[in-house]
Amino acid sequence: QVQVIESGGGLVQAGGSLRLACALSGRTFRSYAMGWFRQAPGKEREFVAAISVSGGNTGYADSVKGRFTISRDNAKNTVYLQMNSLKPEDSAVYYCAARETYYARSYYSHTADYSYWGQGTQVTASS
Repeated sequence: QVQVIESGGGLVQAGGSLRLACALSGRTFRSYAMGWFRQAPGKEREFVAAISVSGGNTGYADSVKGRFTISRDNAKNTVYLQMNSLKPEDSAVYYCAARETYYARSYYSHTADYSYWGQGTQVTASS
């Protein structure tokens, strides 16, 4: 059974930084492409960032490009989302997602692409 567990959310002032972590258990992490999504109250879940199995390919939503960085440590079965220059509009519940894939260089940016999801972690950037 695959488990996806996020950590690292919290409250920060606008302009500050947070790092989210997501651990995957129950399967071989190296077989999974990973992604981060977020959902604010009253809005649909939206793509934030994604990373390929190899870690060599990444993708970002336009709204976070240049401020957020996704990375992975396959030895620790963990993916990270470093969030800098946070804005109030970044406030949301952040979800980590995993997709098993044979394609080491592909990353995925749609919620329907992913099979496994974490419970979410709240990020709040106050103005």
